[in-house]
Amino acid sequence: MSRLPAPDQMVSMTVQRAITVPPKSRHQRVDGRAMVAFGPRGIRDMMQVAPARLLFPEGRDGDFPLAVTVTTCGGLTGGDRLALDIIVDPGVCATIVPQAAEKLYRALDEDEPTRIDTSITIGAGATCEWLAQEAILFDRSRMRRTLSADMAPDARMLAMEMLVLGRGAMGETYQSGLIHDSWRIRRGGRLVWADALHVEGNFATAGRAPFGFGDASAVATLVYAGPDAADYLDLARTLVEAPTGGATSFDGLLILRLTRNDPQALRKDVMRAASVLRAAIFGLSPSMPTICYC
Repeated sequence: MSRLPAPDQMVSMTVQRAITVPPKSRHQRVDGRAMVAFGPRGIRDMMQVAPARLLFPEGRDGDFPLAVTVTTCGGLTGGDRLALDIIVDPGVCATIVPQAAEKLYRALDEDEPTRIDTSITIGAGATCEWLAQEAILFDRSRMRRTLSADMAPDARMLAMEMLVLGRGAMGETYQSGLIHDSWRIRRGGRLVWADALHVEGNFATAGRAPFGFGDASAVATLVYAGPDAADYLDLARTLVEAPTGGATSFDGLLILRLTRNDPQALRKDVMRAASVLRAAIFGLSPSMPTICYC
């Protein structure tokens, strides 16, 4: 017959579990969260926890309702977390743009990676633009970033993300660290695209290989998800140049990938591509929201 442990043994086991918890950073870390929900009459719900903030500037006539995200701590480092939930109700249109480039500083050895998680839910007949500005990775930064989109079968989304490796203007190159950057897009509950970039450790060796980044110091992904995605493949291919970029389409997705050894040149390429696509697909102004040029 089995016996329960004696009370002193139970205390001992509890203490044992407690002391195996990974040590926390000796420095203060942030856990910012924000949520914005767009309804037929505008913003129907929102939530924000510092350092994540939301602003709602007036857009240009004819543009979608606009939300601007702000990270008030001025940058992120190891152990910091930032999460954003975007909800676009059925039949509604919305544009969400970060205020500026996100800076990711060098992480301490004992710190967890910086986490940046963006979740987008788009209802039936709705349209969403997620026009992220670049994330600048300082040398020895460690980042895990995810973008997850759940779309109704007839919903549409234009999304872009960009990474800059090191601070070229400061003479810095990205030598080592962690980059984990993943996308998940579901349509009608079915996973239609999963993509992940993972580079860890000595980036100067693995990342610079011909099958890696080569001499590129910046990379961007631009995705249009919608029932008519294939209709814009020919246009997309006029917006990227081989061998530094390419475009493809399948299963209601249009995907552009661009790389450059000059981050400023890549930024111009991505802004131009996104401007042309949003004008052709959504009938919007052939230029990005004003905040993107600040």
